Amino acid sequence: MVFTTFFHSIISIASMLINGYIWIVIIQSLIALFQPSLNHPIISLLDRLTLPVYRKIRSFLPVVYNKIDFSPLVLVIFLKFLDLFLIKLLFQIF
Repeated sequence: MVFTTFFHSIISIASMLINGYIWIVIIQSLIALFQPSLNHPIISLLDRLTLPVYRKIRSFLPVVYNKIDFSPLVLVIFLKFLDLFLIKLLFQIF
């Protein structure tokens, strides 16, 4: 009982972290549309949180088409897959 409750709480926290990172990607993508000053601390924080993952995606898939970068979309789809499939599967196991 305690073991199951512990793993349910860990899985719930993992799901919240995935959804939070999805929101970070969405906010960073929307801000990038307007080309703001790169000196703002929030923009540099969002870039530090997202650009390393974008680079990994771009190394596997060239997702730039007509100067439009689709790596945020690929990342959101992958993260949502993790949340909907793996997290729900772990809930059923435990």
